[in-house]
Amino acid sequence: MVSKNQIKLITSLHQKKYRSSNQLFFAEGVKVIQELLKSNFELEHLYETELFFESVSNEKKSLITESDLKKISALANPNTCLAIFRMPKPKSIIEKGLIVALDDIRDPGNLGTIMRLCDWFGIEQLVCSESSVDVYNPKVVQATMGSISRVNVNYIDLESFLQKSKLPVFGTFMDGTIIYNETLPKEGIIVFGNEANGISEKIEKLVKKRIAIPRFGSIQETESLNVATATAIVLNEFRRGN
Repeated sequence: MVSKNQIKLITSLHQKKYRSSNQLFFAEGVKVIQELLKSNFELEHLYETELFFESVSNEKKSLITESDLKKISALANPNTCLAIFRMPKPKSIIEKGLIVALDDIRDPGNLGTIMRLCDWFGIEQLVCSESSVDVYNPKVVQATMGSISRVNVNYIDLESFLQKSKLPVFGTFMDGTIIYNETLPKEGIIVFGNEANGISEKIEKLVKKRIAIPRFGSIQETESLNVATATAIVLNEFRRGN
């Protein structure tokens, strides 16, 4: 059973301002919740339609109906469980190794996928411009499949950060040098831009090395790659080169 107050709280967490004010977010699905339970994220409460998580104490979980789950879920077709977690305190940025920087990424699925890619390629630091989509957006959390617990994410004044950083700054552009011909370093900041507009002018001015993924199609009319797809290719090249 879910009380009216619980429903009100959980549905409010669909919006960023209430996630921020309560310092809470939620995750859905057995796989994602399992990953977060293994992390240092603090569980506030778990709601499940079946008993999936024996290790969670009875005080921290409730057995609910499918109709109750639909009332609180952010999914069109709700999964079997939903868990509320406390937001961990942000960790400071460590300017070491490779850092992925996102300039005004707006699509939740893209951010979630990029976080999974950072996790896969061992990129521990992800920095986002303040206008980028919230990492605790339910769709982002879902798309990370648990990687949200293993990648350090900071929302910053990206322009100021790049100006002060001593690391080389790479940016992805259509007219950059072909990435396959480059000798890529073990350390640096790799900037990826907005889905529609790419890297903004103010950030572009701070990029020291413009790189590009070449097109091989005979017609050459494809406008651009999806930003998450581009991230996968670029991170693979940086890791392959080292």
